[in-house]
Amino acid sequence: MRSLQFRSRAQTRELLSQVHPALRTEGHGQEVGARMVRASAGGLSVDRLDIDATVSYDAAASRKVCLITVHRGAVVDTTGGRRDTYGPGHTFLITPPDRPGTGELRAARCTITTFDAAVLDEVATHDHDPRPRPRPAEPVRLTGQRPLDAAANLRLGTTVSFLRDQVLADPDASGLVVTTGVRHLGAVVLATLPNTTLAMRAAGADVADSGPQTLERAMAFIADNAQHDITLADIAAAVCVTPRAVQYAFRRHAGTTPLGYLRRVRLAHAHSDLVAATPDASVLAIATKWGFAHQGRFAAAYRAAYGNAPSATLRAGPGRAAQEPPQQPPAAPIGPCGTATGAHRHDPTPRTQP
Repeated sequence: MRSLQFRSRAQTRELLSQVHPALRTEGHGQEVGARMVRASAGGLSVDRLDIDATVSYDAAASRKVCLITVHRGAVVDTTGGRRDTYGPGHTFLITPPDRPGTGELRAARCTITTFDAAVLDEVATHDHDPRPRPRPAEPVRLTGQRPLDAAANLRLGTTVSFLRDQVLADPDASGLVVTTGVRHLGAVVLATLPNTTLAMRAAGADVADSGPQTLERAMAFIADNAQHDITLADIAAAVCVTPRAVQYAFRRHAGTTPLGYLRRVRLAHAHSDLVAATPDASVLAIATKWGFAHQGRFAAAYRAAYGNAPSATLRAGPGRAAQEPPQQPPAAPIGPCGTATGAHRHDPTPRTQP
């Protein structure tokens, strides 16, 4: 660990160029005092920087990940004409690797953490998460500079503090400890900053949640609630997975979509009502009851499923019931998930055909 202190603009520029090799600075017409305490090992550098005036910076493209945690004053990102201000407590990415950036350090006391962007690729490739998901075909890209939310900001800042105050501050820390710390920081960066692996992680979780049990529970919910105005989001909420996981489950194990299956169940109910109805009943009323607002589409779907027109089934009367049982798959029980089976909604308004 070493400590440097400068009082001139030229010396400050030299100091900051050591913090980030592609960082060029310029004072705003006044003498600039700066102090830096650096701790580094194993490709990780953590610098505690204190500047007593306003300094502009111009960061050229670099294959380094450079994070700033603000403790006092402010840092303003002016890249591309924007003016995003970060104050005390914020941890952010000064600029994504391989992209230039500009900004200002305004009487700022901050921690600047730098490591090689290749760590992100290594972490993403050798992640030991057991859930199946695709591996990145291209290098990982950080696509945003702010953490995803307040909790992510706190997690990222806390990780930086731990590496600075515990790992790098220990003169007896082994190379393995430091390497593990760098990898941990890379994993936290991928979990807290917008990047190209997040979509793959979500897709992998959805695939893991799309097993036969999800299909059975979704089918049961549909069977119990086909008469209500339910959506894909309602089905997913009832079985505690994402809408995409429900779609995957139906595609993988049933060869259809959730709303396609819902349409089949409703069509089967409409068929049952037509079989049981008296000849003076209305095909339109029965179709509308089960969410088929377009008479022509209902007739076409019905003919494809049952081989004749809805009106023909109605005229034939109840005697057809034994010949044409409803085509509704059996329901499986729904586990507790916060949504009561058969009591999802009580709005009798018919839903239009999905």
